[in-house]
Amino acid sequence: MVDVKPLWVENKPFTVVQVDLPETNLLVISNDKGYIMCGALDVDILDGKTERQIIAGRAVGVRTIEQLLNAPLQKVTRAAKEHYGWKEGMTGREALLKL
Repeated sequence: MVDVKPLWVENKPFTVVQVDLPETNLLVISNDKGYIMCGALDVDILDGKTERQIIAGRAVGVRTIEQLLNAPLQKVTRAAKEHYGWKEGMTGREALLKL
């Protein structure tokens, strides 16, 4: 099943996408500037695309959107660090509020 719905994080609008897969969930919270995602996100591949400035971060071990918001980001893209001050260890919520 695929579920897409709006989410407000302290008056900022985002879109939640949750894909229920066998034995796991694919979780994404995004807006027009960037996104955070579950452990399925390969930050190294995104950083390898030097012509694009992709704002993204990954949290591992999360199974729900609430966990994604509250988990520390394990890895973030260079562009997220440079343009929005994201860093490893900040929560998903903290990162999204910087967008």
